[in-house]
Amino acid sequence: MTSTLFSPFELNSTLTLQNRILMAPLTRCMADENLVPTEQMAQYYARRADTGLIISEATIIRPDGQGYPNTPGLFNQAQVDGWKKVTTAVHNAGGKIFAQLWHVGRVAHPFFFGGGDVLSASNIGIEGSVPRMRDLSYQTPRAASVEEIAQLVADYAKAAKNAIAAGFDGVEIHGANGYLIDQFLHLASNNRSDEYGGSVQNMSRFALEVVDAVIAAIGSDRVALRLSPGAYFLMEGNHDDRAVFDHLLQALNSRSLAFVHIGIFDDSMTFDYLGGHASDYVRKYYKGTLVGVGGYTAETGAQAIAENRFDLVAVGRPMIANPDYISRVKNSEPLKEYEDSMLQALV
Repeated sequence: MTSTLFSPFELNSTLTLQNRILMAPLTRCMADENLVPTEQMAQYYARRADTGLIISEATIIRPDGQGYPNTPGLFNQAQVDGWKKVTTAVHNAGGKIFAQLWHVGRVAHPFFFGGGDVLSASNIGIEGSVPRMRDLSYQTPRAASVEEIAQLVADYAKAAKNAIAAGFDGVEIHGANGYLIDQFLHLASNNRSDEYGGSVQNMSRFALEVVDAVIAAIGSDRVALRLSPGAYFLMEGNHDDRAVFDHLLQALNSRSLAFVHIGIFDDSMTFDYLGGHASDYVRKYYKGTLVGVGGYTAETGAQAIAENRFDLVAVGRPMIANPDYISRVKNSEPLKEYEDSMLQALV
């Protein structure tokens, strides 16, 4: 069954993957104090270059997009130069790598960017504190103005250009998991009454503007999007969310993206307003290449691909524990079990 995973897969006329296994984006908080990727990160990614495609850890598009310590950026030349070392190492090892572009929205904290407002779709905050920095409590965000939204769109496009300059093969726009773009797509976090809220068209507008701006900057063949139609992380679900994603997914069908990637930690979860699993819901409406993720093994991922539930499978924590994941699966060797202690070092 797993042999299916090791055949090449053509994303489009410019990108062919050596296999159907992707390295999922994994936030490791290991950039330096200036959010510049390190030599250790270059070695970490290069060890996993035999995956079909590496999706980088989430990478912030501008300073006020930061909500976790030591997450890398793509908004200045030092960061671009740092990422060049990573992409060169991956390419020299025969791999391909996309940058995941990120703004956390209301999950940001002014501690990281020297003060100022936390921006979101609306002034609806979340409870809790910043991971790894429990003394920092989340702030109530301010709803971004229309002018600020336009600047955010431009900053996503600029970060995409920076990613290509840094040697990435493309970008994945992070529109999932309760972060900024996702905050516009769910009623629990978007109570706007202007052109970015209220109707399904308006709630989808920011996501589509970002997608279109990034496509204009680097070409649709190099652009992917991650989405969480089932609210589950940093977000409360609402039955009316479905109509927003019905509209958004069908609008994406005309964009010729490299792929859409489900944002879910565990795809065994079901959502009554989606009629079951998030991946099956997206498959119903989105006609392009789909990446499944969320607790799949090589065997269960291959089975899901055989059943046409999605086309590619992304692997997360097992890839942390096993830099040689591809080799182990190919040779039917046992995998090392992931442990939280593994987050303390890049191997």
